[in-house]
Amino acid sequence: MMDHYILDGHTPVACDMMTWARSFEKTDRRVAKTVKDEISVSTVFLGLNHQYDPSGPPLLFETMIFGGEHDEDCTRCSTWEEAEKMHAEACKLAFGEPT
Repeated sequence: MMDHYILDGHTPVACDMMTWARSFEKTDRRVAKTVKDEISVSTVFLGLNHQYDPSGPPLLFETMIFGGEHDEDCTRCSTWEEAEKMHAEACKLAFGEPT
């Protein structure tokens, strides 16, 4: 199982640690960020596989809510497209409405 990934456009690609480190310094990893009042929802490409079940898909993207009733709620997924959907769902949860 590969643990390090870089983005080729919006597609995660497995790579060795040195390639990952060089890319990580200069890559914009943000998928989306939404801020409203005192609450922020952030979705980023992690670049490291956070899947601890060897039979599961790599978890490479993370959405986290900062502030409000759902402060520090966190979800992870495998693809950019899933991450965009995950961000929208977190915004609905955090703000109580679509943004």
